[in-house]
Amino acid sequence: MKVKQNDEEYNKYVEAVTPKHNCFKNCLNAFWIGGLICLLGQAINNFMSSYFEFNKEDAGSYTSLILVLISVLLTSFNLYKKIAKYGGAGALVPITGFANSVASPTIEYQKEGEVFGKGVKVFTIAGPVILFGIITSFVLGFIYWVIKIIGII
Repeated sequence: MKVKQNDEEYNKYVEAVTPKHNCFKNCLNAFWIGGLICLLGQAINNFMSSYFEFNKEDAGSYTSLILVLISVLLTSFNLYKKIAKYGGAGALVPITGFANSVASPTIEYQKEGEVFGKGVKVFTIAGPVILFGIITSFVLGFIYWVIKIIGII
């Protein structure tokens, strides 16, 4: 009987200390933070196209580079973490979130040296994304190739 009482007390404790999340509020924050990142990207793209007269592909490339640079700078000043905490997936899904996931471990482990610190930890978070992205693209490309040889497409 004593064990069940401890389990019940523990469950009450866990319920008391577990943070409560408002799904609607989290979705709204993700939506507008992600929208602001996209708006910034579109503004940079329009600026590159209008003032520097880049074609569409070049403007898009420079836009991606600038967004990655901004993300890494915000990460280095410990600001991107606060944005991501507030905006959730809205800040983590775009290219800026990927740049943050590469830069964060590099900054965190710089005291351990170039090789065993930065070199080892740089792809801790982003490595699986890259690996499985490459594997998935290979498998889908192979399936497409087989379907094309068979004549379905």
